[in-house]
Amino acid sequence: MKDIRKILILARPYWGRIAVAGMGSLVISGMNGFLAWLAKPAVDKVFVDKQAEYLPLIALGVLVAYSVRGIFSFFQSYLMRSTGAKIVRDIRDNLYRHATSLPMSFFGKDSTGAMISRIVNDAGSIQGLLAYTIKDLFVETCTIIVLVSVAMYMRWDLTLIAIIILPLVLYTVSRLGKRLKKVSMRVQEKISRITEILSETFSGIKIIKAFNREEEEIARFKRNNHDYYRELMRSTRIIEATSLMMDIVAGVGIAFVIWYGGSLVVAKTITPGAFFSFLTAIFMIYTPARRLVGVNNSLQQAKAPLERIDSVLAESKEKSGEKELKGINREIVFSNVSFRYENTKDDALDDISMKVEKGEIIALVGRSGAGKTTFADLLSRFYTPVQGAIYIDGVNISEVTLKSLRQLIGIVSQDIILFNDTVRANIAFGRKGATEQEIADAAKAAFAHDFILALPHGYDTVIGERGIRLSGGQKQRLSIARAILKNPPILVLDEATSSLDTASEMMVQKALETLMEGRTTFVIAHRLSTVRNADRIIVFDKGRIVESGTHDELLTANGLYKKLYDLQFDDSKADL
Repeated sequence: MKDIRKILILARPYWGRIAVAGMGSLVISGMNGFLAWLAKPAVDKVFVDKQAEYLPLIALGVLVAYSVRGIFSFFQSYLMRSTGAKIVRDIRDNLYRHATSLPMSFFGKDSTGAMISRIVNDAGSIQGLLAYTIKDLFVETCTIIVLVSVAMYMRWDLTLIAIIILPLVLYTVSRLGKRLKKVSMRVQEKISRITEILSETFSGIKIIKAFNREEEEIARFKRNNHDYYRELMRSTRIIEATSLMMDIVAGVGIAFVIWYGGSLVVAKTITPGAFFSFLTAIFMIYTPARRLVGVNNSLQQAKAPLERIDSVLAESKEKSGEKELKGINREIVFSNVSFRYENTKDDALDDISMKVEKGEIIALVGRSGAGKTTFADLLSRFYTPVQGAIYIDGVNISEVTLKSLRQLIGIVSQDIILFNDTVRANIAFGRKGATEQEIADAAKAAFAHDFILALPHGYDTVIGERGIRLSGGQKQRLSIARAILKNPPILVLDEATSSLDTASEMMVQKALETLMEGRTTFVIAHRLSTVRNADRIIVFDKGRIVESGTHDELLTANGLYKKLYDLQFDDSKADL
C-alpha cells in the first residue's frame, strides 16, 4: 500500500486523466460482463431452442460489445501511457534539478554512471509500471467484480467452487513478491554498474587504447553483463512461477466447475445456456486475475527503482544564504578555516587565516595535495569549512546566496570542462545573453580567435565531448575566453596555462595579466615561473600556510619556496 500511495502522489497532477481512464475501465468491464451474460441467450435461444430470429440480435450484440470495448480500450491505454510518460518526465526533471543542486561532496560518494542510471534506467523502469500496471489495476479489478457478479447471478455455488482456492494463491504470490523485490534491487544495481562501466570506458577510451587495455575492459564488461543477466533470470523465474501457479489454479477450478456444472446440466437443474454463460464468466475471470498477479509483481519490481530515486531526492541540497552579494569593495578574509574531506583522516586545510585586499594578486604554491585547490574551492563554496569562516567585505559567505557569490568568481581550472556544443556556445557559457561581438572579443583576448576561424565551421564548429576535437592548448584558451567573457571581480586560475606550449603560454599570460588588472586574483601554479609577479605568494604544506611573501622575499628566506624553486629549475626535474 505504501508504494501505491507513493505512485498516486507522483500521479497527482494527472488525476483528471486517470479519472477519465478509470471511467473507461468501467465501460470495458461492463462490456466483458455483457459478453459473458450473452452466452446464455446465445446457447438457450439459438442452439437449444433453435429460435433463428435471435441470431442476428446476438451477433449484433457481440459486434457492438467488442467495438465499444475496443474504442474505450484504445483511449484508456493512450491516456495511461501518456500519463506514465509525463510522470517519468517529471521524475527525470526533478532528479536532474535536485542532482545539480547537491553539494560537491555528494558527487564524491556516487559515480557519474550511477547517477545516470538513476535518471535514465530507474525512472524509465517506472514508466512501464504506470503505463500498464495502473491500467491493469483499474480495468482488471472492475472486470473481476463484474464477472464475479455475473457468475454469482448464474450459480453462486459454482462460483465459490471456482474461486475458493484464490486466497491461497494470493498468499503464495505475496511471499514470492517479497523475494522479487530483493532480486529487483540487485537487478537495478547490476544495470547501474553496467552504466558506470560504459561511462568510464567512453570517457577514458584514449587511456584504454594507450595502455592496450581493451581486452581487460571487454572482460570486465562481459563479467558484469553476465551478472546482470543472471539476476534478471532470477527475477524472470519468480514472475513465471506466479504465472504457472495461476494456470494450475485455473485448471483445477475449471475442472471442478465442468464436472459439477456438467452434472447439473445433465440433471436439468440448470439450462445449458446458463452453464455456458457461467463458464464463460469463469474463463474470463482467470485472465484478469493473472494480470492482477502481474500487477503485484510489477509493484514489487518498482520498489527498487523508487527507493533508489528516493535516496537521491533525500540528499540535502547545497545550503544557500539569503543575502545578495553585489561585489567586492575591500577584502576577502579567511578566519581559522579548516576542512576535511569525507572518509579521510587528515585535514586538507588546517586553521588557515589570511586577508586578501581587493585587486591583490595572490599566488598559491606548494606540493601536490598541499591544499591549494581546496582553498579555492572553499571560496566558491563548493565545499563548506568544518571550522572557521570566510568573509567578503565582512559578510560571511555562508550567509549569501550561492548564485550571487558564484557570479563574482571566474574559474579557469586545470581540469578543462567543455561541452559537446559549438565553440560559440562554450564561450557564451561564461555569460548569459552575450553578443556575438562580446564572444569574439573574449576569444581574441584569450588568443583563441585565429584558431577558431581556422576550424571547419569557425565559431559554429561542434568540438565534441569535453572538446575532444581540439588540442590541449586550444581547449585551455577556450576555457580562458569563457572566464574573460564572464568578467568577474574575483578570478581563480588553477593551472590556467598548464596545457599551453611556450609560445601560446606567453600570449595567454599577457591576456591574463590584462584581465587580472583591478581584480582580486588567486593563481594556483606548480610552475613557479608563472607567479613571480604576484603581489604575494602563499606557500602551502600539508594543509597549512608555512610561508608568505613576494618572490624575492621567499627566495631570500631560504625556506620551502626556495627548495621548490631550486628543485624545479634543477636539471633533475624532480617531481613536486
